[in-house]
Amino acid sequence: MRTRAKNNIRKPIQKLNLHTQLSKPLDLEPTTPTQALKDPKWRKAMSEEYDALVRNGTWELVPSNPSQNVVGCKWNFRTKCNSDGSIDRFKARLVAKGFHQRPGIDYYDTFSPVVKPTTIRLVLSIAVSCGWILRQLDVNNAFLQGTLTEHV
Repeated sequence: MRTRAKNNIRKPIQKLNLHTQLSKPLDLEPTTPTQALKDPKWRKAMSEEYDALVRNGTWELVPSNPSQNVVGCKWNFRTKCNSDGSIDRFKARLVAKGFHQRPGIDYYDTFSPVVKPTTIRLVLSIAVSCGWILRQLDVNNAFLQGTLTEHV
């Protein structure tokens, strides 16, 4: 069997320039609250998130019980950009560390409010057939109004 290597047919090695550089190295997202609090933009984003949580009555402080697993929280930081790559806003979210919960002890069921693709297709087809104008809406601090009976 005659292969390409035996016939001195060699494929040239293509060297690609895969070097990249961040366009704005000063706008990196912080990884800790301590880093975020040093920058006024991130401090403002954290303050807006915390104020919205308090305004919506998201939690109520209760005494800790040693038999209960206390769920902590952490800050997530994201820079939201426009379609042209410019910075739209700085977003800070305070999220629960749900991975510390134990199934069957801390919770029994999970619920995730997600719109099904079928529903989106239905709404879009109705809008097109009726000639409606479609607009996008970004809701800041959207909360479900469910009441928990358990202490979290």
